[in-house]
Amino acid sequence: MGYLMSIKATLRRWLGRGTVVTLAVVPVGCATANTPEQPAQTEYERNVLIEDFVTEMVRDHGFTPSPLKAVLDQAEKKQSILDAISRPAEKTLEWKDYRKIFITQKRIDGGVRFMRKHRAVLERAEMVYGVPKEMVTAIIGVETYYGRMAGNYRVVDALSTLAFDYPPRAEFFRGQLKEYFILAREEGIDPLSIKGSYAGAMGYGQFIPSSYRHYAVDFDGDKKRDIWTNPKDAIGSVANYFKEHGWGSGEPVVVPASVNGEAINEFLNVSLKPELSVEELAAKGFTPLDRRRYTGLATAMELQGEKGVEHWLGLKNFYVITRYNHSKLYAMAVYQLSQEIKKADQQG
Repeated sequence: MGYLMSIKATLRRWLGRGTVVTLAVVPVGCATANTPEQPAQTEYERNVLIEDFVTEMVRDHGFTPSPLKAVLDQAEKKQSILDAISRPAEKTLEWKDYRKIFITQKRIDGGVRFMRKHRAVLERAEMVYGVPKEMVTAIIGVETYYGRMAGNYRVVDALSTLAFDYPPRAEFFRGQLKEYFILAREEGIDPLSIKGSYAGAMGYGQFIPSSYRHYAVDFDGDKKRDIWTNPKDAIGSVANYFKEHGWGSGEPVVVPASVNGEAINEFLNVSLKPELSVEELAAKGFTPLDRRRYTGLATAMELQGEKGVEHWLGLKNFYVITRYNHSKLYAMAVYQLSQEIKKADQQG
């Protein structure tokens, strides 16, 4: 979710301080959609939802009612959270604009510093999970500016607000609130102590609670999975997330392509998930610019770059990046930032 904060801050500088900026891109595991206004929910209805939630947590997950109620009683409904998640997308960015936000010298330099500071851990993660150190660094750089912008909302406030006061996505966020209480119990942490984004994403890599429980790892052997203050665990967790979603070690991510004919329009920007083979795309007039032989499935993309239209083949590893955030612009930004960080690091 930190990458959304970066985009909004940048756009406000472009458009003026008073401008409200919202975006159509979404965080990992947390898709939201524009929805019509919902009728106001009464306090009674809200209390019923909370009581049902407590009952379910006691019945299905063995929680004791009174401590759970005590935490929920202290959770605060935040109108700013409801405002942030329910605004329509007022500005859709082209790739040329999106790239300017993330491929900056400041973010590249920050990535080099982060990678050098944590090189041993990043290289161990690369060895264990097969994910390049610059890729893990770029994810953390895009999500939270290397841990500097991890969010200021208490996670319990964010998730309870969205679970009990935002009907369009209430089911999803009730599920995340359940996951959050379970992880707090598993990890022995105070559920009132953790801060994150307005959608409940946490730590260096902005994991939502279900992602934390599935993919966070104890990468330094201290028997804790701390993605909030421990960059070692955060690095291992991001790398593990990529591996579990199918990252292919040593495989390419995305390659520039040339186009020929109008048949390409039927499959351009249709799906993030690769559905046609590189050979099938080539037969339809969409081919890699270089002479290397690429195999497997790919997705064909057309982006509006600074110098005009760009065509790209997104390969399997590109799709894996989109599992972190469901946006081809996000995935391209992460990949290109990773390459800039790698190049700057090698240049000394």
